Amino acid sequence: MNGLIALALAPVLIIAFYIYFRDKYEKEPWGLLLKAMLMGVIIVFPVIFTEELMNSAGSAFRGVAKGFWDAFMVAALCEEAFKYLAFILLIWKSPSFNEHFDGIVYATFISLGFAGVENILYVMNNGLSTGLVRAFTAVPAHAVFGITMGYFMGLARFYPTKREKYLFASFLWPFALHGFYDFVLMAGVPWLLLFFVPFVALLWITGLRKMKAMNQSSYYNTDIHLGIDFSKVKDYRDDGRSKTED
Repeated sequence: MNGLIALALAPVLIIAFYIYFRDKYEKEPWGLLLKAMLMGVIIVFPVIFTEELMNSAGSAFRGVAKGFWDAFMVAALCEEAFKYLAFILLIWKSPSFNEHFDGIVYATFISLGFAGVENILYVMNNGLSTGLVRAFTAVPAHAVFGITMGYFMGLARFYPTKREKYLFASFLWPFALHGFYDFVLMAGVPWLLLFFVPFVALLWITGLRKMKAMNQSSYYNTDIHLGIDFSKVKDYRDDGRSKTED
């Protein structure tokens, strides 16, 4: 049993440390990171309750329609909505959320907290083979959903005139990606499975690109922000550049 739990948590911890070390210019406080991951754990309980309600609401569907309902409305909608709410409640107004890349870090830690509990449940019920498969599929997918949410949260935080647009995107894109990921598996259409591995690969490619873009645009990246004293950073203009005190 301990071995299965270790297997379930190993990809979560590996990805968490990877995200932490990809934050090159200003590390986030471990206390808040642990709170973010714990928040991901906590939301498992309302997610389970809400998914049961949504599953009952879609009980009349059959076949592909049932697969679509379960993928998008049961799994993706409920899980991403509570991750989004967790981010808003815990991170949005935090002083530690002070540059674009921070959104990626915190959203991913929330997502990994949720993925960790989900993975333990799956592995304990289905065994070693399930744990090995999910280590390379479901857990990384949850991480990329978090990266995507955090990417747009970072834009929403520091581009106020486009805030509503980016806040909407920070839910819409993880929801759409999560829904399609699950739909491929739940639709019961064999040829759709041909898209599964390429889609997982695409998730990682786009996630890595988002992290690279946010790191390069960091306010603490001296390669592109030479001469700025960040101890005096007061706020940020809508064009994304720093505004220092006079």
